[in-house]
Amino acid sequence: MRKRISLLAAGALVALGPAITPAHAADPVLTLAGPAGIGLRPHPGQSGEPQKTSVEFRVVNDSARTFDRQSTFTIDLSALKGVADVALAKGRETDCKLTATAVTCNRWALWTGESTVVKLDVSAAKDSKAGATADLTLTGTADGATFKAATTKVRVGGPDLVLERARLKADLKPGDEQNLSIVFANEGTDPVDGVVLEMRTTHGIDLLEQYDNCSYSEDATAGRPSGWSTVQCLLEGEYEPGALYGVDGPLTLKAAPHAFMDGLTYAVYAAGDQPKAPKAAKNRAPASADKRAGGNRLAAAKQAPKASARSAAPQANDLDPRNNIQEFDFTTRNTADLVATGVSLGGKAGDTVDADFGFRNNGPAWVAHLRSGEDVARTDIVIPAGTRVTRVPAGCRGVDADGRDREQALGAPRYFCSTGHVVGEREAFAYPFQLKIEKVVADAKGSITVGRGTPQGTTGQRWDPNHANDTAALVINAKGTGPSPTPTATTTGSPAPTGSATPTATATPSASATGTGVTAGGGLASTGSSAQAIALGGAVLLAVGGGLFVAFRRKAGGHA
Repeated sequence: MRKRISLLAAGALVALGPAITPAHAADPVLTLAGPAGIGLRPHPGQSGEPQKTSVEFRVVNDSARTFDRQSTFTIDLSALKGVADVALAKGRETDCKLTATAVTCNRWALWTGESTVVKLDVSAAKDSKAGATADLTLTGTADGATFKAATTKVRVGGPDLVLERARLKADLKPGDEQNLSIVFANEGTDPVDGVVLEMRTTHGIDLLEQYDNCSYSEDATAGRPSGWSTVQCLLEGEYEPGALYGVDGPLTLKAAPHAFMDGLTYAVYAAGDQPKAPKAAKNRAPASADKRAGGNRLAAAKQAPKASARSAAPQANDLDPRNNIQEFDFTTRNTADLVATGVSLGGKAGDTVDADFGFRNNGPAWVAHLRSGEDVARTDIVIPAGTRVTRVPAGCRGVDADGRDREQALGAPRYFCSTGHVVGEREAFAYPFQLKIEKVVADAKGSITVGRGTPQGTTGQRWDPNHANDTAALVINAKGTGPSPTPTATTTGSPAPTGSATPTATATPSASATGTGVTAGGGLASTGSSAQAIALGGAVLLAVGGGLFVAFRRKAGGHA
């Protein structure tokens, strides 16, 4: 008997052997990263003190798990002797150790994704010469991992393009035009071979001219305004150190009829250093074809010396790309009328109906919070008595009757739906809900309100000139109609094919439409109605194109 037990135990061990053998996955290869190169203002700098340039090294863990062993990172500083001085950036002193010859940092774990290893402040050494170079190389070691090194080339001196701030009028009326004057200097030690001028405007600001040496692109999402248009112009030539330049050619900005809260950024970069155009870019026609500068090229001409462009750009004494760019905000005297869309539904107890609740923007202005990313407006939906919500679209959350948050989204008496950070001019929004009529209540009334969100609910936007149409009725089994054999939905929004659960928006003007309720699976609700009623329902479906308006797609972004 003992022998048999031993044999059984041995068999079990053999069977379990592969499962209990430790798995030796391949050691992860982790990538170290940093800037390709940095330039240093020659010692002692224009202010009389060494000018610091920051450099950050990072580690990238592309694996699916945290590397949970100690790692040691080292930067050999011996090559920088006589070229540059190094100090640990403030706040990194406890993580890393700095000596005259090296920087050493220890990490106990490396999370997935990208994280900072060390930040250094680098300045030109006292006796360094312009043009002197050295390499900063970060290496890493750890038991069970391999690191790819990162090298940053440090150079004393270099070009420094500094852009003046243009004098622009911020308070506009639709149709206002003004010229964008571009003046910049090279306050570095080296010339620049070619400059790229980049101008980015939001949806309400048009750049009228078009030049042959400029590319034009636009951020676009499903034909609706989503933010910025980009123009990049290559200004050929050599731009000398200490010289001041002005762009020779008109650049006219015009406030569009739909302008409201808009922005402009403009920048100059050494050719090849400019940002890439948007991935979803498409060719954009100029706002006014008669002002197209056909056959002309934009250029920059040297101007008479001034005291310094730094008077308009405080960071000009710093070899830093941040002094290459300026930003400007515009406010156009305009309004946007948000109009809630009324809905009437009909059905008997047990019926399930699909209906879209929302609003439209009657314009004339678009509204966007491109900087803050805040929602432009909230749609506040109060569900009528006797009805329970069985499907909630993305972008909407259930709340209690007093507007307080609740855990369960289904079956809530009230819903708050967000618009996202952009509402286009003449754009309509709809949120596809599914409701079950649990009990027939004659003339059961709820409401749909659009406006600014508050802790208690919704109030009118200050830029909306007509608050009388901010609220519309949501009625089930309106008085005098009685329960309908087939659930019906009547809306005042534009009809469009129902999309996925992710809300989507269209920018077409709203029109009246009547639809027929459908089940969650997309077919007609089962009511046992006669062939005549079914035929009537089919005719109604045909009249509205077979579906209700799609819901908007929520996208993050901010106030311009």
